[in-house]
Amino acid sequence: MHVLLDENLDWRLVRYFDADFQVTTVSRQRWQGMRNGELLNRAAVVFDALVTMDRGIEYQQNLRKYTIGVILISAKSNRIEDIRPAMLRVNEALREVQPGHVIHVSAS
Repeated sequence: MHVLLDENLDWRLVRYFDADFQVTTVSRQRWQGMRNGELLNRAAVVFDALVTMDRGIEYQQNLRKYTIGVILISAKSNRIEDIRPAMLRVNEALREVQPGHVIHVSAS
């Protein structure tokens, strides 16, 4: 499974994904600063899932029209220390997520 880590998350989180996931970041793709619609359009061509903290994404976009699933992390902040507790559930959610759907994962 190909996973894209949004630019609002620390790139070092790549270390906490299970080995069977191929994870890269928005910055490595050179897609920084894109609006969510454009990002989802580009990402859906290459990736199976987007991991983000952007709560607005599910309200600003009709995610059902995209062939990519979204894992939405809720945490105190986007600092790695605050997100790391959610990574076990993120890995589980990646195995469950379907294209056009969102799975919410909480770090608390």
